[in-house]
Amino acid sequence: MRETKCPGKIIPEITTQVGPWGQPPRGGSNNGSGNKGGGEPPDLEELLQASRQRLKRVFPGRGGRGGGQGPQLNKSMMGLIGAGVLGLWLFSGVYQVAPGELAVVTTFGEFSRVTGPGLHWRIPSPVQAVNKQPALAVQEMDIPVATQRSGQLSEGLMLTGDKNIVDVAFTVQWKIKSNLLPEEGQDMPGVAQYVFNIDGPHELVRMMGEAAIREIVGRNTLDFVQTDGRAEVQLQTEQLMQNSLDEYLSGIQIVQVNLLPTEPPTDEVNEAFRDVQAAEQNQATVIQNARQYTNQVVPEARGQAQRILEEAGAYASERTADARGQAARFEEIYREYARAPEVTRQRMYLETVERVLGGMDKIIIDKDAGSGVVPYLPLNELRQQGGN
Repeated sequence: MRETKCPGKIIPEITTQVGPWGQPPRGGSNNGSGNKGGGEPPDLEELLQASRQRLKRVFPGRGGRGGGQGPQLNKSMMGLIGAGVLGLWLFSGVYQVAPGELAVVTTFGEFSRVTGPGLHWRIPSPVQAVNKQPALAVQEMDIPVATQRSGQLSEGLMLTGDKNIVDVAFTVQWKIKSNLLPEEGQDMPGVAQYVFNIDGPHELVRMMGEAAIREIVGRNTLDFVQTDGRAEVQLQTEQLMQNSLDEYLSGIQIVQVNLLPTEPPTDEVNEAFRDVQAAEQNQATVIQNARQYTNQVVPEARGQAQRILEEAGAYASERTADARGQAARFEEIYREYARAPEVTRQRMYLETVERVLGGMDKIIIDKDAGSGVVPYLPLNELRQQGGN
């Protein structure tokens, strides 16, 4: 045994050859205890004592209970600890993006960049965060989700352009846009739009799909949807869905639309459809009767209006011509009156008396006849006899 000098205290050190954890060498002595053999387990007290001594040599200084030495923090130790913590913090910024995924890196919640598969580094939390999305995975959705159950009608019933009803179902395959850089005229790539702009992508795809297929089916006839136009309906629906999703900046790409075989309507729908057809026929009958009545009444009204207009025109022409004739006659009389006033006055008097008294029975008595027998000449009777 030899003594080891440490600051503040002299600690005896065991010089016996021991193993790395203080155990005696294999095949050695029993340290005076009388036990033989090297297969004995090491003494726990000696192991603890050897470990404590090694810690004291690494962290010299005072401290510990009973006046013993313990680790002492100094500037060097603080620097080492700070460097270790900083290294661990920086190392926590390393992240891995699996194949088929894209990672959206945000800085204090604001979009920063998009990274692809592989190992990457970002400023650790709370500065930057990573949101990983399966951008290359193609997802499939059946539309409509609900079908006929418990007597309820299917949600796929749609009205065609020729006013027929058809039950349409289709599947939509979609995925997240995988571009790492923003498209022209946009601020963020597709996967960032998917993360920031929408909440509930499955519901959004379903609503867009139902709206698009109803619009496309409503433009075409029943035969076109069920037979030759199936491929065209699928293509138009896919394009319309993609345009609508791009307007919302959803970051979703429609891969394919598959139209399932269309089915005829159910019995309830057929009954309702027959009611609609009967109503349409009644409507056509009423419209036809109204048109016939219109074709009968309107010409009559137009004829009566035309007759009234013509009679009014004739009356106006007659009154105008009469007024003009009277005015012309007055002007002629006035000219004659200006030439011979007395003669014209006498003539006007006689003509007026003739016009007034011409149709009356007249008896003419001479004022110089006296009071005796009045001579009487029956002119009216003679005229009537002469006429017979």
